[in-house]
Amino acid sequence: MRVHILALDGVFDTGLAAVLDAFGVANALAEMTGLSVPRFETKVVGLRKSTTTAQGFSMSVAPATKVETPDVVVMPAISKIQPEPLLQALAGGEVREAGMVLRKWLEGGAVGAAACVGTFVLAEAGLLDGEEATTTWWLAPLFRQRYPAVRLDETRLVVPSNAMVTAGAALSHLDLALALIRRTSPELASLTAKYLVADTRSLQAGYAIPDHLAHSDPTVQKFERWARQRLAEGFSLDEAAVALATSKRTLARRMQNVLGKSPLAFFQDLRIERAIHLLETSQASVDQIAAEVGYAEGVTLRVLLRKKLGRGIREIRGGS
Repeated sequence: MRVHILALDGVFDTGLAAVLDAFGVANALAEMTGLSVPRFETKVVGLRKSTTTAQGFSMSVAPATKVETPDVVVMPAISKIQPEPLLQALAGGEVREAGMVLRKWLEGGAVGAAACVGTFVLAEAGLLDGEEATTTWWLAPLFRQRYPAVRLDETRLVVPSNAMVTAGAALSHLDLALALIRRTSPELASLTAKYLVADTRSLQAGYAIPDHLAHSDPTVQKFERWARQRLAEGFSLDEAAVALATSKRTLARRMQNVLGKSPLAFFQDLRIERAIHLLETSQASVDQIAAEVGYAEGVTLRVLLRKKLGRGIREIRGGS
């Protein structure tokens, strides 16, 4: 199986290495165990003869315009983790050229894959329009505003959708590679994960910081400040709209456009964030914390934490 990794200037070193190492280990394990699995023929390609990584390492690459269409093309992140530098990069010629190469390969039957900021390169080329996708959680508001035709779910770590596979923030490059290996052999993917000591993860929601997301929009930021002051009191959309001097419809629309969720859903996120903080930093019982963040019973908080984080409270604070 031909796997091309399209590395642009400023490629995220860890992401590139994680993808290469995952496929390399998979090949070694397949040979060692005698698994009848096609070998992954990985090749780092670029738009020029060489690429410079984010950490300043220069590496020779195969020119993308001169190689055969791969079975899979992986777009690692470029090291632009803040909105303004990222927008500047997206407006540059290299990203546009990469989009043309990716479009040609996907039209030729390749599977497209990207992690973290690399998902923006796929989306910029229109390749994710109409598809389900994920991206790095803290850039989700920008992604949602810039690419409204993409069905974004930033709570998930890896999202397959037809001929596309996208993954979330930085270290999800490894999860992405394992997902691609799993398409060829679930047994080999499981074995590779064990040798790399890579935990099975499905969500990145537990890593998201709600107030960081809120700061991308003034109205959402005001709502976040209002909500934090009344977590124990309960939610009222009418009261929120009055406090923010806006209409309920406008508030709901801004929340949906920026965060992809309702005011109530974001209010619940803030409750969970506060509960996790108290579980990690105080000696209060789960029932006491539940009351402080507005839940009548501790069992309700336990259920919501498991749903949100994909793990139990005991893993957050050694049992409660």
